[in-house]
Amino acid sequence: MDYIVGKKEKRCIFCKKPLERKDNINLILHQSRYSFVMMNKFPYSNGHVMVIPKRHWPDLEHLDDQELQDLFHLLNTTTQILKEKLHPDGFNIGMNIGKVGGAGVDDHMHFHVVPRWIGDTNFMPILSETKIIPEYLEKTYQKLHAAFSDFLQNKRGKKGRCKK
Repeated sequence: MDYIVGKKEKRCIFCKKPLERKDNINLILHQSRYSFVMMNKFPYSNGHVMVIPKRHWPDLEHLDDQELQDLFHLLNTTTQILKEKLHPDGFNIGMNIGKVGGAGVDDHMHFHVVPRWIGDTNFMPILSETKIIPEYLEKTYQKLHAAFSDFLQNKRGKKGRCKK
């Protein structure tokens, strides 16, 4: 309800937040050259993040090859880190394109990455508009932010380079 009835940003949050240099406040876990990973402030489950291109476009077809490669590399890295740190049994990964497709931010495309565990769906959201999130958002942020740094540092050491 906070999201639904709350004050809406006038400017695109996905364009604004990476430029503020307040990654911890804005829940930005990592920024690469063309994309970034941001925790969802109103998560469906623990560890719900979004992988977002920095360029403002409503869909994939407008991104160039470098942007697409960076976006999908970061999507892959994100799932690996979530597997290592949160141990989910699976994921929902997808995007809602356009307002009619369910996008909350409909003019700046983004992937949702939602970790899932066996038995994590229950009656609470249906009966009492309550979500069960077993860990505070800030604690999950600290755990995942450190993991991005460690993961990418290890990749540099193994391959001799890391694309940014």
